[in-house]
Amino acid sequence: MNGLWLVAQREIRTRIRTKSYLISLVVSAVLVAALAFLPKVLGGDDTYDVGVVGEAPPPAAQLAYSRLPDEAAARKAVVDGDIDAALINGDKVLANGELDQRLGLILESAHRDAQIKAAGLTITPLTVESVGADARYQGVRTGIATLIVMVLFFLLIYSSMFVAMGVVEEKGSRIVEILLTSVRPWQLLGGKIVGLGALGLVNLVVVIAAGLSASSATGFTADLPPGMGGIVVSAVVWFVLGYAFFSALAAAFGSLVSRQEELNSVLTPMTMLMMFTYLTAYFAAVEPTGTVARVLSFVPPFSSMVMPVRTAAVDVPLVEILIAAVLMVVAVVAVLLGAARVYRRAVLRTGARVKLGEVVR
Repeated sequence: MNGLWLVAQREIRTRIRTKSYLISLVVSAVLVAALAFLPKVLGGDDTYDVGVVGEAPPPAAQLAYSRLPDEAAARKAVVDGDIDAALINGDKVLANGELDQRLGLILESAHRDAQIKAAGLTITPLTVESVGADARYQGVRTGIATLIVMVLFFLLIYSSMFVAMGVVEEKGSRIVEILLTSVRPWQLLGGKIVGLGALGLVNLVVVIAAGLSASSATGFTADLPPGMGGIVVSAVVWFVLGYAFFSALAAAFGSLVSRQEELNSVLTPMTMLMMFTYLTAYFAAVEPTGTVARVLSFVPPFSSMVMPVRTAAVDVPLVEILIAAVLMVVAVVAVLLGAARVYRRAVLRTGARVKLGEVVR
């Protein structure tokens, strides 16, 4: 394994100093951190400013009352935007255009409570007991699942493309012929996959750290669902499995050509498979309990993105996760063996594009 680790260290040292890697690392961290701030920026203040002329209604958590001398002053304050609405003598509301639906419901509820209190009636509130799944975090879990889809897709396709570009670069410049005098083909291939995978893993860890730090800064961590540690670990493990699968394919396809200009065309089957996997995972984030999501979370390579999405969106039985992981590991081993065979037979054949059928036979 010494040869493999030497190649991996070479890949890490070479790529980690490139501007493209450093820029992508910073951009991905900033984007994820910005997403944590968006709800706070776009959500605005949950409290409404309501002007009151006459008797004030009972206090409400979402309403901040301010006294106004008369209706004329209330009209001016509403038009100028100083207040969200004005309550006149407890029976009329002034609004600038259409009254906000949520504010209207709150005012109506406060008005009804005032009438009940004036009549001397006592209302016993309903007792609510949940008998199904706890839905308090469902919206947050769906958002986390959607974010996982985007992050995994970006890192998988980005890291796999780096593997393919590295293979073509070494083959086109004939450096691979020199390298193979010191290491075996499987060591060179494995070292490249391990080294670039380590950089991809660093990128994923930075993204997760940036997201959690931004969530903590905005107070969003209080809304995060229980079991976030398991969701994070799941995302990391499935990234490793997905990367191993797709990077092996990328290396195999990349070894068939000698020029970077030919790379996109030869990688078309892999990129189409990745796009289909991404779309399936995105659908699973919206419908995690659907038949399509449940079935494809067991089918490699779809499971590399669908299963972590399901794990984030809903509670998935541990046995299902283990079965999906075992099947994915089997698929990864099969693809690595096939990719090593293609790479060994094609990487030294420069010039015209090598046909896949010629090297798999």
